[in-house]
Amino acid sequence: MALTREFMGAFSIFERSSSSSSSSKVLLNQSTFWQNKLLQQKKFLVPVQQRRVHSRKAGAAGVRRGINNPVAALSEDLVKGAASSAVPGAAEKPVKFKVRAVLTVRKNIKEDFKETLVNQFDALTEKIGRNVVLELVGTEVDPRTKGPKKSREAVLKDWSKKSNVKAERVHYTAEFLVDSNFGTPGAITVANKHQKEFFLETITIEGFACGPVHFQCNSWVQSTKDHPGKRIFFANQPYLPSETPAGLRALREKELKDIRGTGKGVRKLSDRIYDYDVYNDLGNPDRGSEFVRPSLGGEQRPYPRRCRTGRLPTDTDMHAESRIEKPLPIYVPRDEQFEESKQDAFSAGRLQGVLHNLIPLLKASISARNQDFSGFADIDSLYSEGLLLNLGLKDGLLKKLPLPNVVSKIQESSQGLLKYNSPKILSRDKFAWLRDDEFARQALAGVNPVSIERLQIYGPQESALKEEHIIGQLDGMSVQQALEENKLYVLDFHDIYLPFLDRINALDGRKSYATRTIFFLNSLGTLKPIAIELSLPPSGPSPRSKRVLTPAADATSNWLWQLAKAHVCSNDAGVHQLVNHWLRTHACMEPFILAAHRQLSAMHPIYKLLDPHMRYTLEINALARQNLINADGVIESCFTPGRYCMEMSAAAYKNWRFDKEGLPADLIRRGMAVPDPTQPHGLKLLIEDYPYAADGLLIWSAIEDWVRTYVNHYYPNSSQICDDKELQSWYAESINTGHADLRHESWWPTLSNGDDLVSILTTIIWLASAQHAALNFGQYPYGGYVPNRPPLMRRLVPDENDPEYTSFLAGPHKYFLLALPSVLQATKYMAVVDTLSTHSPDEEYLGERQQPWIWSGDGEITEAFFEFSAEIGRIEKEIEKRNSDPSRRNRCGAGVLPYELLVPSSEPGVTCKGVPNSVSI
Repeated sequence: MALTREFMGAFSIFERSSSSSSSSKVLLNQSTFWQNKLLQQKKFLVPVQQRRVHSRKAGAAGVRRGINNPVAALSEDLVKGAASSAVPGAAEKPVKFKVRAVLTVRKNIKEDFKETLVNQFDALTEKIGRNVVLELVGTEVDPRTKGPKKSREAVLKDWSKKSNVKAERVHYTAEFLVDSNFGTPGAITVANKHQKEFFLETITIEGFACGPVHFQCNSWVQSTKDHPGKRIFFANQPYLPSETPAGLRALREKELKDIRGTGKGVRKLSDRIYDYDVYNDLGNPDRGSEFVRPSLGGEQRPYPRRCRTGRLPTDTDMHAESRIEKPLPIYVPRDEQFEESKQDAFSAGRLQGVLHNLIPLLKASISARNQDFSGFADIDSLYSEGLLLNLGLKDGLLKKLPLPNVVSKIQESSQGLLKYNSPKILSRDKFAWLRDDEFARQALAGVNPVSIERLQIYGPQESALKEEHIIGQLDGMSVQQALEENKLYVLDFHDIYLPFLDRINALDGRKSYATRTIFFLNSLGTLKPIAIELSLPPSGPSPRSKRVLTPAADATSNWLWQLAKAHVCSNDAGVHQLVNHWLRTHACMEPFILAAHRQLSAMHPIYKLLDPHMRYTLEINALARQNLINADGVIESCFTPGRYCMEMSAAAYKNWRFDKEGLPADLIRRGMAVPDPTQPHGLKLLIEDYPYAADGLLIWSAIEDWVRTYVNHYYPNSSQICDDKELQSWYAESINTGHADLRHESWWPTLSNGDDLVSILTTIIWLASAQHAALNFGQYPYGGYVPNRPPLMRRLVPDENDPEYTSFLAGPHKYFLLALPSVLQATKYMAVVDTLSTHSPDEEYLGERQQPWIWSGDGEITEAFFEFSAEIGRIEKEIEKRNSDPSRRNRCGAGVLPYELLVPSSEPGVTCKGVPNSVSI
């Protein structure tokens, strides 16, 4: 009766509006939070004139935020249906009225011939009932059926008419018939009876007293012939499990059950199932013993879990999963796969990689003498002349190559693809990489600024470093005084490399040390390297297993010092890629993402918070297993540890601690900061001009403030966190299944109150966004010039007793170049890190949301998000200001690169800046 009166009141307002009778349709914009808030407060159908005003305001707001939204239409017959419920006697029996849905479907811009045929077939079969069927589900329980209230099924209109529309987004409509006592819609089911899947972006329902109801779908809807049953989408209003309306509880549980799967069977590419497995697919024993790799994950080699594919085992090893090699796709849940623009960018990168790998291979096969760089001019020519010009290849020869179409296509599209872009490290000072101060600066502001530590225990017993090596380089200080005044710092790669050195150095063309480098912090606030320890595994009583070099005193010692620094950089490159980058931001995040999809409903507020920070991560990790970290893959072929790369990564995982992964905790752990409650971030940096840490703390604090506001909004008291079964299941599964090998460690944070949850979520968002950006997008700008950061070394530093020492003295620069990667190794590595350092056109950066109205049911949260976004904008301006401050010598000065890796926004391409929301490359 109350609902009928509400409709009567709404209709009387329509009748008093002189313009309403002449209007056949009213357009409503779906995007803006303010419009939704107004509609929810008034709780009735708004007069036509007012609706038009609201629509204009909403449209303006949408334009300001860069939103391109569909509109939903409300026809007068919907109002008449509402009015008919007001006739005498209607209160005893609910009447039917119509509501309308507008669905936004995103289409592929490029379609192959097969897809075009299937689309035409779907358009034809529409006429015989093979269509898209929808059903609204209410938040209330129907007392007659004891199930949720449902509308009559509705069919999507005009699919066949719009089959040839070439727009990126196409809007379709459907009309539902519902009872006047239906209440509020909370879910919608979709059955796709076509042959082909389609990507459903949004649904907006118009015609209810509560105002427009939005559904943010962003999901592929599979054909019922492949996946029988209906897809479930929930309205944007978030609910904790205990607050779920009675009509939606069963659907909420069913959706999660469907996503988890049964843990059995081979996954199809169209599946949407999230499950766990160990890394048992990196090797390919069926190809031969040289392609056998140990499984990672389990008691023998602890490692995080990855997404299960269920592929059959190999023929020769029942414990190894069979592989799918490129270009065939590897399984990830359908909604995790790259969207079209991302695929295009990645395909262009692969194409570029093929070119850059093919040409050095040809160069090596045509003339064995050209396998190595003969001079630094050869490296420079990679950027100026290009490899094709170096080879002098003509069109006739190109036509005889195995991949002439690839080569000719690139030639036709852009001559620039024939050359490497000059990396940023060469942009301001071509010879900066040779200087000791630049070598040290990159430990604070380069692509791996997270390995440096304060030297807290000097002279471990097994170290060859002695006081006499450094005493003369401490500006008059004693070693003890320098330690007490926090002046000594170290890059220590000794323990991670030493157990593998015998095996690494037995590989063909690989030579490595386990290095330690000591730095002194001078009065200008910059570091200088003062000693490098090079260690080999002890071989009997030989003193040569450890060796210490200090800065040059003459020409010979200068070249020896340069070789020692190159070995340090090679150590650093390996730890950066295998541990700090891949393990800590890619592999260790995957379990949290899998658990979020499996345990948190799409309507859970914490899922909505994490969703943009999980985008594409499963896909890029799967591609890495297929192409990068696999046996004989790019990582093995380009980095010194070779086939032992992933075993080294697994060894590092034993020391991984989630409670130390947040920025403040990590800085304190490494001794780079000390707790100080008087400071803005609660700690004090011991090197004030530490660009990564200084900029990172700004972003960390902004994320933390945003997450705290969000958590406090949904969890006013701690008991709600303890009682939230989905939240507790997510965190428990992340640990007990996703990180099963470390599940018994006592350091795992508890989840019992708001502070716990804020800390856990802030850490995850930090790692997925800023930490990954700091470690990833500088790879080509710093590593694209191989002498600056060689990923592998092929010769040890010569000693006077070595047979090679004479040739070293006769041609030190040639010896240095022969120690670096070969032309093939270098150009292959450059092609890969160029691709990995690239932002795609559809990148979503920190402080951005592609659908900022996603919290349309929660005005306070939408407002808080825009405050967070504004704060990220202020941080960007502050970073720009810091990069222009001459007192900050680690980021400003003659020939010094500004530190921009934590600048939040970026244009597409290799920019050495930009903080995406997620680990997406």
